[in-house]
Amino acid sequence: MRGDLSLIADWIRPGSRVLDLGCGSGALLAHLRTERAVTGYGLEIDTDKAVRCIERGVSVIQTDLDAGLADFDTDSFDYVIMSLTLQAVYFPAKLLEDMLRVGREGIVAFPNFGHLSCRLQLGLGGHMPVSAALPEEWYETSNIHLCTIRDFEQLCRDRGIRILQRTVVDHLHRRSLGARLLPNLLGEVALYRFERNTTPQRPA
Repeated sequence: MRGDLSLIADWIRPGSRVLDLGCGSGALLAHLRTERAVTGYGLEIDTDKAVRCIERGVSVIQTDLDAGLADFDTDSFDYVIMSLTLQAVYFPAKLLEDMLRVGREGIVAFPNFGHLSCRLQLGLGGHMPVSAALPEEWYETSNIHLCTIRDFEQLCRDRGIRILQRTVVDHLHRRSLGARLLPNLLGEVALYRFERNTTPQRPA
């Protein structure tokens, strides 16, 4: 199982209901079912990966995430997860809000476009970055909404989303002191757990 999925699995309480957006071959859901008695569904657009889910015994619905989550009732799940997919959807802000409509908490992971190597390649080299966390050339990538850690946290503030937990790691999903002190500069992959902010806002 990928390192980002292992980190996410550590945030899931046993017995939870989980919806995994862009679930791939169902590795995370299969792991959570075995290790944490989790139930839930995966959503996946790729036919071959959906077949792999079925072979693993993972419940999967083949769908396009850009169509939204209208088929799911409000508060149907404890967690809605989307790992390394946020940057590839057409409407990331709307999907984040949809995640918190159908789930009590959301979890996302995404490559940090503010990492030092990206800045150097773009600022000094004058070309779109290629790195271990962003390995595809610009003409081959499915990424259409790359963002930095600061961008994501600003979006959460703007949309009334409360961040509960953040982990910033390198492309091998290892934590480091540098990434903890300067996450937007030295973190390659960011993981967030979040919920709706229900705290009343003070009048201006």
